[in-house]
Amino acid sequence: MTRGRKPAEGRLQAKGRLQAKGRLQAKGRLQAKGLPHNSSEAGLTLFEVLIAVTLLSMLSVGMLAAIRMGFDALHKTDDRLMENRRVAGAQRILEQQLGGFMPVKALCAADPDSTPVPFSFFEGQPQSMRLASTYSLQEAWRGQPRILELQVIPGDQGRGVRLIVNEIPYTGPLSAGQSCLGMVADPELAVSLPQFRPIASGPQSFVLADKLAWCRFLYLEPANPPKDERWVANWVLPRWPAGIRVEMAPLEDNRARLRPLTITAAIPINRDPNVVYADY
Repeated sequence: MTRGRKPAEGRLQAKGRLQAKGRLQAKGRLQAKGLPHNSSEAGLTLFEVLIAVTLLSMLSVGMLAAIRMGFDALHKTDDRLMENRRVAGAQRILEQQLGGFMPVKALCAADPDSTPVPFSFFEGQPQSMRLASTYSLQEAWRGQPRILELQVIPGDQGRGVRLIVNEIPYTGPLSAGQSCLGMVADPELAVSLPQFRPIASGPQSFVLADKLAWCRFLYLEPANPPKDERWVANWVLPRWPAGIRVEMAPLEDNRARLRPLTITAAIPINRDPNVVYADY
């Protein structure tokens, strides 16, 4: 009996020594890899998860901030380009409208029963101007002539001023004379001058220039030698001016944006409308 148990006990002891040796070797490998001794403790702790989530959140916020800054810079650049295009477009339109100036005669009647009086159709004041032009915003140079009513009005929320224009189809002397209230005699010039209706702004008015500090119209008065030509703010002569100037200044002087420039257009008309020309 005793002899039979000894071999079995020896085998059990040998098996225990092998298991202990295997556990020691596994423990050594875990320690070499920096892992916990107990396999049940291998994994991420709550503190490590919080750190990972915090770092990921900070990275996401940084990426969103960079994208937002990029979009803001893009919008500012686009707004600057659009503003420059509007300024350049307004100057081009004004140059073409003044370049298409038409020396037309109009018929003014104070009431339907009175006889219409012909006069040179043009109104020139510091803040308003009326003229006939072959250029229009809707049809450019291809359509029928238009009566242009340019006026300087207060800007949005009372900040600065803006320049608007009304376009009325020109169909003849009677259509041009509808804006005339009557003829008034001028004792200094010994002629009769037209009195025009005030220019009204409405939904059909087109804004040529906005955000201006000021805007004014000047008119070149021709003179006979030895007198020199001069620019006047009010046109009272019964003829057309030799030139028209539109002066503008921006409300905010930003060097990064295009500034509105002074526009000067020559009116190459030397005919006196009060003189009857005839061949002899």
